[in-house]
Amino acid sequence: MATVQESIEVNVPLTQAYNQWTQFEDFPHFMSGVDSVTQLDDTTVHFKTSIGGVKREYDARITAQEPDRLVAWGSLDEPVNAGTVRFEPASAGATRVSVELTWEPDTAAEKLGAAVGLDSRQVASDLKKFKAFIEDRDAETGAWRGTIDGGATVDGGARVAGVAGAGTSPEATTAVPLEEEVDYGGAPTFRNVDADPDLAPDSPFRPGSDR
Repeated sequence: MATVQESIEVNVPLTQAYNQWTQFEDFPHFMSGVDSVTQLDDTTVHFKTSIGGVKREYDARITAQEPDRLVAWGSLDEPVNAGTVRFEPASAGATRVSVELTWEPDTAAEKLGAAVGLDSRQVASDLKKFKAFIEDRDAETGAWRGTIDGGATVDGGARVAGVAGAGTSPEATTAVPLEEEVDYGGAPTFRNVDADPDLAPDSPFRPGSDR
């Protein structure tokens, strides 16, 4: 299993950052390789991805969700992956978003990418895209304030709609550039993440509509 840990500070309040992350169907705006995410129910989401020319579909289960603190998941089928996103207050009203991801590389190219750290760079780049997405808006696109424990909904929470017309339009947000696009189908060009202060870690799903 490959393991990735990355974090970033976003200049929005903790609740705004957390609320945006609960809008899983917005993930394609800032997650490279994610074509679409469909909310099936409070705890299950369906992913369609295209990475290195390989298309996949799979379901993931939200195993834990605590408002303003964390979201954790695990895939229900291949590709095998699991992770946790934590939210912590930072200085001057900002928020520290930390991702820990474990996954099982499938193809030879994916195994090579994991070996040379390309997966870590990709997660770091996606976090930078999330930062640009959330900081360029007046408010989150929506929120689900429920609680999940052990893969079961404990508290349905409040459904909060986003502010109409807030921030940039969906068309504009999709134009946020991916600074470190990883192509697992080609020969990797490796640059140590620690050598780039913008990508270096400090230590690796999600509806667009209300659920």
